[in-house]
Amino acid sequence: MTGRRTALIAAAVTVLACVLAWAFLARMYAIPSSSMEPGLRAGDRVVATLLTPDPFPVRRGDVVVFEDTKGWLPGGGHVIKRAVGLPGDTVSWTPGEETLRVNGVPVEEPYLAPGETPAQEAFEVTVPAGRLWVLGDHRSASADSRAHRAGPGGGFVALDDVVGRARFVVWPLDRIGGAGTDPDAFAAVPDAPAPEART
Repeated sequence: MTGRRTALIAAAVTVLACVLAWAFLARMYAIPSSSMEPGLRAGDRVVATLLTPDPFPVRRGDVVVFEDTKGWLPGGGHVIKRAVGLPGDTVSWTPGEETLRVNGVPVEEPYLAPGETPAQEAFEVTVPAGRLWVLGDHRSASADSRAHRAGPGGGFVALDDVVGRARFVVWPLDRIGGAGTDPDAFAAVPDAPAPEART
């Protein structure tokens, strides 16, 4: 009887630990559109770790989930995009170029949808302190930072609004795998100078 009781207690503790981990360390989010294809498709379910922004800071190339506090979505909610620019970074694209530039360095983006250019219109932004510049991987179908430059916040996403980093696709079963975080694409990008605060 003692062995059975010990096993039941161990099972209960394991279940409780899993529930607490799920409540405090991870969340599942549904992908509502094609803006992150091909890596994330409409209908996919992804698990995001909630350990952001600390103790693990957001990196260039991370796929992040953030709360929509600037009215990007009708009715608000959560948005998932790729962090391309960190505080202090200058992100730019000029028509005719095959890559984005971050702090003057061309960035090859292997995760882009086939046939996509890095953008559709020229832009250059410097990311303020405490903010991110985010883009969808299906650039021609993504209402990301570029589309919201004229809105509240200038298209930048507050680091405080980031709720997690997407880690795994868990549904549908034939799509189980990583969520497409790719910091290696930005490995050659130098650190930016300290950014100015944005009011």
